[in-house]
Amino acid sequence: MEQGHRGCRSPKCFQTGVSETSFYLCISLPTATAMSDIYSEVAEDEVCTHSFWMPNCYKSTVKRVDDGHRLCHEIVACFQDRAKIEKQYAVQMEEWTRKWKPLVNGSSMYGSLLHAWQSFMTATERLSHLHTEIQKILVTEDGEKIHDWQKDMYHRKIFGGFKESYEIESGFCKAQKPWAKKFKKLEKTKVAYHKACKKVRLATVRENSSRTSPALSQEKQKKLQEDREKCSQDMQKVRQRYEKALQELNRYSPKYMEEMELVFDQSQQFERKRILFLKQVFQSIHKHLDVSTNEKILAVYSDLLQAIQAVNEQEDLRWWRNKHGPGMLMNWPQFEEWDPEKERQIAKKKPGKEVEKVKLCSVKPTEGSASKSVVNVPGVRVRAIYDYLGQEPDELSFRAGDELMKIEDEDEQGWCKGVTKQGQVGLYPANYVVLVSD
Repeated sequence: MEQGHRGCRSPKCFQTGVSETSFYLCISLPTATAMSDIYSEVAEDEVCTHSFWMPNCYKSTVKRVDDGHRLCHEIVACFQDRAKIEKQYAVQMEEWTRKWKPLVNGSSMYGSLLHAWQSFMTATERLSHLHTEIQKILVTEDGEKIHDWQKDMYHRKIFGGFKESYEIESGFCKAQKPWAKKFKKLEKTKVAYHKACKKVRLATVRENSSRTSPALSQEKQKKLQEDREKCSQDMQKVRQRYEKALQELNRYSPKYMEEMELVFDQSQQFERKRILFLKQVFQSIHKHLDVSTNEKILAVYSDLLQAIQAVNEQEDLRWWRNKHGPGMLMNWPQFEEWDPEKERQIAKKKPGKEVEKVKLCSVKPTEGSASKSVVNVPGVRVRAIYDYLGQEPDELSFRAGDELMKIEDEDEQGWCKGVTKQGQVGLYPANYVVLVSD
């Protein structure tokens, strides 16, 4: 018997009459002092008919292969749902940022404190993109990795099922068939032996009862004695067949155990590959979901913390003092002499003063020049009292004493619109002319 295994010496194993020399037919699990607590030890009084070594009890090991393929699909579906949560979280953060970013930017907050508040919006936008990346990785990278591994490890048969589980089941069946045949013969002889024992006991009871019964004749008692002896002889014959069947089974059992363990080891190797692969997948998923070690996410929160720590109440208060408080510049009122030239330079012209606004009454070309025209418009005659050189294209130029025709009154910025004798229309300072008396 292989070292490391112990026989099942439960009384239930010997109620059938199997001798103690065949105890190794009921094998329990190896002692595992370092085994994880998630595995419970096999009870010593477990019914041995459920043992791996009994006929067809290898089915659960074969089923494990098919279950492994199905569990891969369940793992993919599980983390696809987890990816949906990541996507929903990213969308919610995006909606939150879209709602609050304009409100924050338009708020009365200012300075470094405003920048810290805005940094939450920036951080959330970055986190939204990162969680969207996590969602895509869970669906594509991790999910596709499992599907690709399934295709490489599991090969479907034409008539259903997987080649791998079929090979394991065929190996178990081939290894167990000779032993199962001998075991069936043993069970048959055991039943016959127990039945013969029952007859002997019944015959013995009848014989003993006849001895105490005076009503039975000597011939009848002798007949019962002969029946009891015959039953005992038959029982001995059946017992010999039973013991012979048991010896044959025991002689074949080591070979049977060796062949069964070879097939079982093949299934264990296949399962080991699945366990190691899924362990690697779980490690990958953990890496993708563990935000505490994600360098990009750590950078987001690091930048956010720096923005918060950069809040400086002294700088913010100083900024407000200079922009809205006593620190603002002020041109305090002083006595100023009136200077028409300075006033003209400072005054801003009213926008929209365009030549198109002048209503033309008639246009007459001058002699010797086809490009010049005289514009006759109704207005008021004025005379220049200062020389003025136009600074802009829409301004008139004239010398002191020249007469103009004012066609629009002075605006709020001190400009009038007029026409020269040459027909040029433009703007001029109102305080540079006086009305001409008729």
